[in-house]
Amino acid sequence: MAPIKVHGIPVSTATQRVLATLFEKELEFELVPVDMKAGEHKKEPFLSLNPFGQIPAFEDGDLKLFESRAITKYITHQYADKGAELVCGDTKQKAMIGVAIEVEAHQFDPPASKLCWELALKPMFGMVTDKAVVEEHEAKLATVLDIYEKRLAQSKYLTCDCFTLADLHHLPTIQRLLTTEAKKLFDSRPHVSAWIADITARPAWCKVLALQKH
Repeated sequence: MAPIKVHGIPVSTATQRVLATLFEKELEFELVPVDMKAGEHKKEPFLSLNPFGQIPAFEDGDLKLFESRAITKYITHQYADKGAELVCGDTKQKAMIGVAIEVEAHQFDPPASKLCWELALKPMFGMVTDKAVVEEHEAKLATVLDIYEKRLAQSKYLTCDCFTLADLHHLPTIQRLLTTEAKKLFDSRPHVSAWIADITARPAWCKVLALQKH
């Protein structure tokens, strides 16, 4: 049995972030399904792994972690000699990767996740999309993507010419938005569009998508 366990479900964007990192690092792991409908994430024993009752939770031997971005950073540094590097360069380069990781979490993800809810998830649940909310968050996301477009005109990926955690962290929400009208925000920016085509075609990410079909 793999010493690494991920407690979550393949359709969860936060879980996908962790799974993509594990696949990039070519590590063996066990995906432990959490029955969200039954509320398993709000009960013991799951709460002993994440007291906030959110997926994913992560175990590596006696280490227990939660918060997907913290987990991906741990995996990247703990298994630095495995698979893709994901954090590269000297101290200054790594600092820039750190900035881009923060930008994803605090600038990109809030409007992107809100659009995922309005455009992808609400229709799935038979709920009505709020057009005013969509317009508001499309504008916010467009501002971020304009900055990305300028950055990606200078390098293949967000911080350099190497794929890093900063790029990987974007994958789950981008993939979901590609199935919605928000895709136009990516398509209208050639450098952003090329970047997305590249990162969504990575073998590790394709393995994450394949898990959703099981």
